[in-house]
Amino acid sequence: MNILVTGSNGQLGNEMRVLSKEHAKHQYFFTDVIEADDTYLLDITDKAAVSAFVEAHAIDLIVNCAAYTNVDKAEEDEATAQKINADALGVLGNQGVRVIHVSTDYVFSGDEHVPCREIDPVAPRTAYGRTKYAGEKTLLAVCPEAVILRTAWLYSTYGNNFVKTMIRLGKEKNELGVVFDQIGTPTYAADLAQAIFTVIESPVWHAGIYHFTNEGVCSWYDFTLAIHELAGIKKCQVRPILSEEYQYKTPRPHYSVLDKSKFKKTFGVEIPHWKASLERCVNKLTI
Repeated sequence: MNILVTGSNGQLGNEMRVLSKEHAKHQYFFTDVIEADDTYLLDITDKAAVSAFVEAHAIDLIVNCAAYTNVDKAEEDEATAQKINADALGVLGNQGVRVIHVSTDYVFSGDEHVPCREIDPVAPRTAYGRTKYAGEKTLLAVCPEAVILRTAWLYSTYGNNFVKTMIRLGKEKNELGVVFDQIGTPTYAADLAQAIFTVIESPVWHAGIYHFTNEGVCSWYDFTLAIHELAGIKKCQVRPILSEEYQYKTPRPHYSVLDKSKFKKTFGVEIPHWKASLERCVNKLTI
């Protein structure tokens, strides 16, 4: 197959690039709005440009890793978030090929007390969540055969993310306050990329919405303690604080654990625990 990967300069896109070398039977076309080595320039909101690219390279499958993910800025500029997170899905979904799209736990309210299933009602409370849910609906309306993977708390060795920030701050500061009343599951982007390849390589195409994160549950406070322990950071004291003490510009979900039973059953896979995956990532960052 000829596979188009959008947003390939981001965390997930870069992990897709790494893993594609292990799946060499396919040909990959990595694209982004910023040109880089081995990356084609492509604006996914430009219908004519996307159609021309798909036709020129005989694309069979689109993997959309592109997104407007800045939660606070999305509140200030929802129109841009809507264009990238929702309108672009109408463009990608109208190319006459299958699409794998990555969505988010922010489509839920965050008030749940049990892991969210794919069939549970959505209730996004932020511009980011609203636009990502709009993208899901837009894609499924024009491409019912699409696969949507909702994920959460993504990190990797690439780009800016919580793990890299906590390692940096842990080395710079003697004390950190980290919220303990927000519960979720960290997701190593390399594991999410592997999940996408699992979908691609499946002998049967299983369209629909799935949830994928690593296994286990923790707070941001617990996550930080694990990061510092693995990175060998001892001088920085991590103090648990309430969300209200941090004074977020935009509300964050208090509980955003996703139920992954459907993905595991459909594709017959086991998912690594977040601590095991974090160790793999931190080892790469601290070599």
